[in-house]
Amino acid sequence: KVTGERIKENNPNIPAKFQDVFGNTVTELAKSNSKIIGITPAMPTGCSLNIMMHEMPDRCFDVGIAEQHAVTFSAGLAAKGFVPFCNIYSSFMQRAYDQVIHDVALQNLNVVFCLDRAGFVGADGATHHGAFDLAYFRCIPNMIIAAPLDEAELRNMMYTAQLPDQGPFSIRYPRGNGFLADWHTPFQELEIGKGRCLIEGEKIAILSIGSIGNVAKKAVSHFEESLVALYDMRFLKPIDEELLHTVFQKFSKIITLEDGTIQGGLGSAVAEFMADHQYHATIKRLGIPDKFIEHGTQQQLYEECGFDEKSITRCIQEMLIE
Repeated sequence: KVTGERIKENNPNIPAKFQDVFGNTVTELAKSNSKIIGITPAMPTGCSLNIMMHEMPDRCFDVGIAEQHAVTFSAGLAAKGFVPFCNIYSSFMQRAYDQVIHDVALQNLNVVFCLDRAGFVGADGATHHGAFDLAYFRCIPNMIIAAPLDEAELRNMMYTAQLPDQGPFSIRYPRGNGFLADWHTPFQELEIGKGRCLIEGEKIAILSIGSIGNVAKKAVSHFEESLVALYDMRFLKPIDEELLHTVFQKFSKIITLEDGTIQGGLGSAVAEFMADHQYHATIKRLGIPDKFIEHGTQQQLYEECGFDEKSITRCIQEMLIE
């Protein structure tokens, strides 16, 4: 109570928070790329940009509660050859939507949007859930949309985003702890718009994006080997059309999974692809439904909205007997 400093449990076996992986990674990248600038609208501690601020105070800017200014400021820096990492909570990015379109995307500027608190945030309630970013960014030309499965993927996406001439690059990740105790992995460039197969299967395909894919892994483990396939899409835009052709040519039963609104997100993108290429399959879309979700823990809200481990398992069982 004297200093106001939060006491944190120092257990190396507990995975770090995604926000801390971001803070440490952007600092690491900035040491080798002098063009990287950190920007946050009054959330240096919440997004862990304070790590970089401590080491490089002249290359970080807290612009106050002014998300629109954060985006336009990032655009100006990018126009002069810098690579801004603009970290804004997913729900707060909604305030700067016009600036994202006109100041960044229209000019195809290399601004990296790191959307913390994407998906359900739990106890902060309906105003803070990052439900809409996949849908509201997907319709913007030039925008790359990525979501990491784990901390290693977050690091690789951040590394890829700061490479030359990538254009507007959005990386969304959830509130809370990650999944890897040893998260400090070597950087690898990712091929933009390419997903991957995590688990091979023959009857049903699950297409997931982001860390919610780890819940799908647990659900798939309840079934016989080679029964259910799991694909990590990695990118919503550009979406991996080669992978989708492979999936639709092999599977007639498909589940899409996202910690975001199913209106306009991954499920919608997959359904659009199916229609555009005259495929025929049964698709079940799992994600946040078309309503505002109230207060609750992340796990409680996953259960309420039908994409926790039990719900995914039940969905697979139902599709197998159809």
